[in-house]
Parts: sequence; structure tokens; C-alpha cells
Amino acid sequence: MQEILREVMAAIDADRPVVYTTLVETRGSTPQKAGASMLVYADGSQVGTLGGGCVEAEVKRRALQRLHGGQAELLSFQLDNDYGWDDGLICGGRMTMLVAPVQGGAEVDYFRTYQSLVEMGAGCTEVVLMDEERFPQQAGDRYLFDKDGVLVAATSKSSVPASVLDDLRPLPGRPRAYVAQGASFLPQLPRCRLIVVGGGHVGQKVAALAAEVDFDVWVVDDREQYCNAERFPEAERLIVGPIEEVLPKLEVDAKTFCVIVTRGHNHDEEALMRLAPTPARYVGMIGSKRKIRLIFDDLRAEGIADEVLERVHAPLGLEIGSQTVPEIAVSIVAELIAARNLGNVQGERMATTALSSIVDS
Repeated sequence: MQEILREVMAAIDADRPVVYTTLVETRGSTPQKAGASMLVYADGSQVGTLGGGCVEAEVKRRALQRLHGGQAELLSFQLDNDYGWDDGLICGGRMTMLVAPVQGGAEVDYFRTYQSLVEMGAGCTEVVLMDEERFPQQAGDRYLFDKDGVLVAATSKSSVPASVLDDLRPLPGRPRAYVAQGASFLPQLPRCRLIVVGGGHVGQKVAALAAEVDFDVWVVDDREQYCNAERFPEAERLIVGPIEEVLPKLEVDAKTFCVIVTRGHNHDEEALMRLAPTPARYVGMIGSKRKIRLIFDDLRAEGIADEVLERVHAPLGLEIGSQTVPEIAVSIVAELIAARNLGNVQGERMATTALSSIVDS
């Protein structure tokens, strides 16, 4: 969503006509889910996708008709012989789209506020009124609520329907897009911080993948040649210094995820000693079962309680038969996503044979 909003604001600043389209409801099997967005420009180019095929082509055609003004429109498509045959999308699902030309005034303020909230990573919820019978004069209107459920922007001056306020779900529960009483609720969930301790091969791949799935990535390493903007262009922060000095100074709260992938046993142990007792949502460490057992024994001797160590995901990562560094990074980030979105980690633990063969230097 960040890219879509940046492009919207760039078009507004350049006085370039653009139409904002978004998928507000799906039923059954569909190629995209609610929340997918696409921008359409006068030359027919686009940013983002609604799933491709005949449906996307028709949405683009209707968008071009409204490029220079007009009311927002809601379009519904049934993926059957009419929409889907040529593209193999006859899956019986239904998709409802909002097609809204970006105009001045309230629209500009709305998108500027929307972009600000998403860029900050604080989380927000866009609500689109859909039911034309329930909302005869307001269908297509949009309302933007911050993470605390406070209205911060709207595309019209119409008051917020009471039913919308009743159905607004708190973001800490990480709700998915949903429809209630004729309105579509499209949450942009708060981003979580991921601290990657270790700037070697695995850390580099984990950081890149995690940033793509909306983690704010911080990287810690005692070597500047491994912890720099060239190796980690997606990182929000790069912290260079001895692990025992750096980690105690970092802000680690209940929304923080920590991955320990340093180049050696001693560095892993030092990092785990600093991070395991924190309130972090997730602490994971790479390594073989033998290495993990030795580190845990050392930490117990240092006074770290068993209940603290039981929270540690070690070896980290979901079991997908990983062998290469990119595959191991995928398994780690998949586990991070599961912990963030589901509140737990599903699947088997990572196979130790692959992990024990990796020297992250």
C-alpha cells in the first residue's frame, strides 16, 4: 500500500489525472483479496493490480471514463462465463471494486493523511460504504480511522454512519479485511519492528524479505563492513558496535521481533542473554540442537530462568526442507509472519541439518 499511496501523492503534486481503484469485497474463490489496489493513468498505464484478466481490463476501462471527474463507482463481477472464461478464472467467486477519480479538496487531504499513517507504520482502517440501499447518498464514500479508532479523514462531509463505528475492530487484534452492515473495512495493520542481530548472509536475506512483508528492520553487527546501507538498503536503522553494549540500549517492547543469526557461538550466546529476558514478541536463534543446548546451559548458569528460555524459538524457522541461504531466510520470515499474524507459530521446527551447516560470516 505504501507504493500506491506514494504514487497517488506524486500524481497529485504533478497535477496528473489518476483514478484510484480498490477491491472492497470478495466472495468465494478470487485471484485477489479485499484491499488490493490499482491506480490508472490517462495513458492506460497502471500501478498495482486487482488480479489481472478481463475483470482488471474492465475496471481500467471504467476508470478511464472517469479520469477527469465524476462520482466514485462500485462495480461487481462474477467470475463465470462472462468474466473469467478467457483467463481461466471460472472459479465462481465475486469481486466488488471501488473506482474513484482522485480530485482536489477532500480527496487530496484524505490521501495525504492516509499516506502519513501508512508511512509511520502506526496502522489505520479505511472504510468504504458499499450498500446503495442502506447508504443511498453515500455509497462510495470513504472514511479513514487511526489506530485508536478516531476519524482522521473522509472523502465527503457526510457524517459517519453509527453502524460503522459499531463494527470498527481494534487493530491490535490484527483483523483482516471484512464487510459488515454494508460497509467494507480495509485495515492497514501496524508494522512491527524486527531486530536482526548479525549482518552476514542469512541476516541479509532475512532483512530483505522481512522488509517486503512490512517489518521495520533494524540490523545490529559489530562490523561496519557487514552492517551498512549498501548491504541493507531496506533497513530503518543500522547499529554498529559490540553486541553486549548495543543490545541493552535498544528499545525492545511487546511488538518487537528479534532474530539472532550472528557468525558464531559466542556472539549468539551474548545476544540471547540480552534479548531473551526482554518483553519481545518473538526471539529466535539459528543453530544446531547441540549448539542450542550448550548455549542454554551457559545461560542457566548465568541465572536465566527456564521459563525465559522456553520462549526462545531455537532452532528458528518453519520446516520446509531448506538447504540454501535464501531458502532458510524464507523459512525464518514465514515463521515471523505466523507469529505476527496468528499469535503463534504453526508447523514443524526448522531442520537442524541445514542450519548447522551455515556459517553466517
